[in-house]
Amino acid sequence: MLKRGAVPGLIAALSLLAGEVQAEDKERESIGELEIGVAGEWSLPGGRSSFGPSAAIEFTAIQDRLEIELGVSPLFANGHTAWGTELIFKTPVFSFDNMVVTFGLGPGWQHKVGGGGATNTLVGEVQLDFQFWQLPERKLGWFVEPSYGYSFGAEHEQSLGVTVGLLIAIP
Repeated sequence: MLKRGAVPGLIAALSLLAGEVQAEDKERESIGELEIGVAGEWSLPGGRSSFGPSAAIEFTAIQDRLEIELGVSPLFANGHTAWGTELIFKTPVFSFDNMVVTFGLGPGWQHKVGGGGATNTLVGEVQLDFQFWQLPERKLGWFVEPSYGYSFGAEHEQSLGVTVGLLIAIP
């Protein structure tokens, strides 16, 4: 009788344990990430620089295939401010235990104020995103995003940029 009672008890315990493991896996997956950092941009040619804060939200649209990032960054230079927004479509290039690398491209909108006027320009951006997670749960980490931008405005400006900051998982 003890043996008959032990088998159903063992099955029930294993079922509860399997349910906890599945719940942990679901906990590890977040709906997205918040990126908070600083950005720098250098114009090509000439190397005129601008710097400022950056914030973005990134979410997975198709698991292991497509991530979408929506970001904003005001960049400040001598007497000029450029408010940039971007919509970047990313695909994973490779992933390790605590590191993910994605390639992304997409459109952006830039609003420049300074020099006695304001301009609005459509831009295209290409970027790599290196994400480094501190713990296996992927709740907190940091990132580096080098980028190249091309303005479709009258001046056809080009730029190299980099954004560095914290990653915070959105549960």
